[in-house]
Amino acid sequence: MRTPAQSTAIAHVAAAATDLSAACQTIFAYGETAWREYESAAWYVARLRAEGFAVEESSAGMPTAFCAEWSNGDGPVIGMYAEYDAVPGNCQAPVTNRAPRDGLGFQAGGHTDPHSGLGIAGLGGLLATKAAMEKHGIKGGLRFTGEPAEKVRGSKPIHAAAGYYDDLAAILSFHPFYMLPMCNTVRWDTHCGAAYAMIYRFICDQPQNWGRADGAPIPQSHSAARAPGANDALNMMYMSSKALRDAMLPHQGGWSISEAILTAGQATADNLPAGLAEIQYMMRTPDIAMAEQITAVLDRNAQAAADMTGCRWERHWVCKSRPGLANHAMAALVWEAMQDIGAPTWGEDAKAIARDIQVNLGLDPMADPFIPEMSKLIHPQKAEAILRHDLPPSQTNSTSDDYTDMTWHAPTARFYVARPALRASDGVTYPPWVMNALGGIPATIDPMVQTAAQILACSALRLLEDDAAREAAMTEFVTRASENPIPPLCDYAPPIHFRWPEYVTTARGRDWWIPSEMDGA
Repeated sequence: MRTPAQSTAIAHVAAAATDLSAACQTIFAYGETAWREYESAAWYVARLRAEGFAVEESSAGMPTAFCAEWSNGDGPVIGMYAEYDAVPGNCQAPVTNRAPRDGLGFQAGGHTDPHSGLGIAGLGGLLATKAAMEKHGIKGGLRFTGEPAEKVRGSKPIHAAAGYYDDLAAILSFHPFYMLPMCNTVRWDTHCGAAYAMIYRFICDQPQNWGRADGAPIPQSHSAARAPGANDALNMMYMSSKALRDAMLPHQGGWSISEAILTAGQATADNLPAGLAEIQYMMRTPDIAMAEQITAVLDRNAQAAADMTGCRWERHWVCKSRPGLANHAMAALVWEAMQDIGAPTWGEDAKAIARDIQVNLGLDPMADPFIPEMSKLIHPQKAEAILRHDLPPSQTNSTSDDYTDMTWHAPTARFYVARPALRASDGVTYPPWVMNALGGIPATIDPMVQTAAQILACSALRLLEDDAAREAAMTEFVTRASENPIPPLCDYAPPIHFRWPEYVTTARGRDWWIPSEMDGA
């Protein structure tokens, strides 16, 4: 049964609809990418301070992270969070045709999940919980962390190791739905798995020593053998690792390895080897042992590539994230809130926008253009059964997201609310810009933000008001965490000094690091 405090929170979210919509557009328009979310983080910090929160900026040494605290007296503290990083190469305006945001090209950052809506839903739920606590005299506190670089699993392993999730009574983790059956439901047993990411750096700073059996200096001749250099090392690393990918792990389990060649920006003459080259690898694995196996192979490949090209190599961690820990008490509590609030719905204005997109793609507009699952709840155990259908019984985790590091520090629920997505007729595949645009257009994204904010607030208030429910979640957490404990894996500094894509200010004004004029129509 809904409590008076929960009713207050629901009303607060509804009353803040216009404000939350405008805030969502602000973060969407920033479109800042991993480790470079300066404007987005500053916006959250200013807003939270204006709402009465004490805010630590640059938490755990991350310039675009923060930790906000508010207390209404002694009592349990509930954790929520915002993500706000976008993805390079996905710049999209909130319009019904493919178009970059003003003044930018398609290679700039854009929100894909969308984290703009994720973060503002978190803020909406946070402020609604605070308002209800104040009105109804509910004791306790709220902790709201700003989590940059989620797309590279960046901040949460670092925050976890630094203690930012310690001493919380519970954590609520929301994400826009991104794959069926995880739409309008809560994860039950199969939480996300481990994730490792690292940058291999090849440095050719002693090219004179390559290829000389006697150790003599290299002759000053363009016809003499010269060290291949860092670019060749990177290419050998790339090709050897790709060739060995199929041998690294079995052909099952939903694991993946992807790579990205980073731009180092070095300039060389035609007769000098490239001095620096970098490649990033990121893997999603069900468990840590598999990630360690892959890392061992990559290390060996890096050594071989360096030996053949006159380079030395370094490995720099971007993330080491643990697999998630289930908590049925938390999942059931959030599921009750989801049943009370219901799934989001989309009105005729949103459907008209969706039809306009279909027409612009040369498709016949549909009377009901959204996939039907968006406005339906699915029971967590039913979703779990569907999710497990293609997984081996021994696999306990699947895919990845760094919320999993939170699950080892406090009872955590991971739930999903539908984001707008179009149904497709046979043979139709929508281009990525469609989902990106729908995540930025108010009529299509606001229903998700409103629904998720209400679920967050109602779940948080249930935890604050219901001692038995909170204690059951904590008891289960302690039991599960003690069975096979995994301490924080983060033993590295925040990887903030690499050449991450970002916006720059030049004499031309604000630009993206890949110049906008390079983009096609």
